[in-house]
Amino acid sequence: MAKKYLILSLFLVLSTQIKAQQYGLFNTKTLFDAFENPAQKAFVLDSSRQYASNFLLPYFGLNGANKGDSNYSLRNYINGNKFETSGIPIGNNARNQGYQSSNVYLFTFRIFQSYKYHKELGFSWQVRSDAFADYTNETLVAANDFRRFKDNLIAPFDGNGYSQSYHQFSMTYRENFDKQLAFGVKLSLLSGITYNKINITDSYLDFNGGADNQRTIGFSGTYKSNFLRAKELDANTLVPNFKNPGLSVGFGTTYTSKTGFFLIGSIKDLGFIKWNNQSHTMFVPNGEIVVNDASPGQNLQTRFEDQFTNNDQQKGFYTATNAKADFLLSKRFDFYTPNFIVSKNLWNKGGDIALVNNFAYNEFSVSLSPIYNLNGFMMLGTQAKYQTPNFEFFLGSDNVLKSAAYNQKANTTNNGSYAGASVYMGVGIKFGYTVEHPQNSSYMPGVGGDADEKGFFSKLFGIFKKKK
Repeated sequence: MAKKYLILSLFLVLSTQIKAQQYGLFNTKTLFDAFENPAQKAFVLDSSRQYASNFLLPYFGLNGANKGDSNYSLRNYINGNKFETSGIPIGNNARNQGYQSSNVYLFTFRIFQSYKYHKELGFSWQVRSDAFADYTNETLVAANDFRRFKDNLIAPFDGNGYSQSYHQFSMTYRENFDKQLAFGVKLSLLSGITYNKINITDSYLDFNGGADNQRTIGFSGTYKSNFLRAKELDANTLVPNFKNPGLSVGFGTTYTSKTGFFLIGSIKDLGFIKWNNQSHTMFVPNGEIVVNDASPGQNLQTRFEDQFTNNDQQKGFYTATNAKADFLLSKRFDFYTPNFIVSKNLWNKGGDIALVNNFAYNEFSVSLSPIYNLNGFMMLGTQAKYQTPNFEFFLGSDNVLKSAAYNQKANTTNNGSYAGASVYMGVGIKFGYTVEHPQNSSYMPGVGGDADEKGFFSKLFGIFKKKK
């Protein structure tokens, strides 16, 4: 069980500086689009009803990829075979990169508040995760069969990785500033679930030989986590309890030019989490482990863990959320709408450049999206969507070719390729009064009040205007 947990940690938990964002849903006026890009509209006058929700129906996105020789082991493991590392070369410190991310909306609820300024108010509950790992072939082989090491090696196990998961409870608000410009904001209360980060440096392996092929493994390293061992985690860990509280903010704007160009600019998930005082910080300045052919693999893993746990200090710490800056430029040409998107991580390395090609016919649409990740990944996204003013369903992938290739035969030759998988799906339903234009209806939220009423952002910017 310990070995399986280590393997899953490497492949499925360790996560990402690169993160696909369901780009096919940008500029679609779906519930997902409105909650991810807070200045976006979710309601259409004279057609949509007043309230919108996913009613706890599926609304999720999952992404993962791995680049390097370790794809050989990954594909073997995913396809149900045993964990195999015999085909992975060692001795050259070849590196691998793995990432995983998820964004699951457990519940969404959005209200059309007012016809004037087209005000919309939304509430959501998400569970998010991000993870990244940069590790050597030797690290993976050591977890399975360290008997393969029969030479002295420098820096064979140097690497780093982190993972973070949390609940996000949000309120979003958007309104039109004028006929062309709109603003939106997303305020979130966070509850951390799990966090761990490891950094191994100055590692070496000395092959001492002898009758039992003795080896000395040395390293320095740091480790931070809100749990000490995996067995501490259970179903209750997923329940939001705010023992690890945090805050984040997102804000954005949309602009429609007189020539028909549409722009979105957003800053997303700019925030932090305070992990509680029972969290763990460990530093190993000069760790050393001696093993031989008679030592079982489990003993090596346990002794490696003990090097850290013996230097444990319990104290709280702060971590940042994976904030992003997004920009979209689009223009509609009849049934075809191209969307050029640039997304950049603010604190971590990486980002995406995407061209979403959307083709619509009545309520149906499909999109094809080549995506280049700034860490060297090339992806191809595709999406199918059925959308009316009061119902939406979508299914897609940001990495469809790699997702379909997961069942291909494992190959010991890397050739610079990578393995990946991605899927997202969602359902949204609107109900209540129809938000008709005042000239067509006897009821309309926000109509009949003070004619001089101003929107929130009009008042906010009005303060700065008066000070000048």
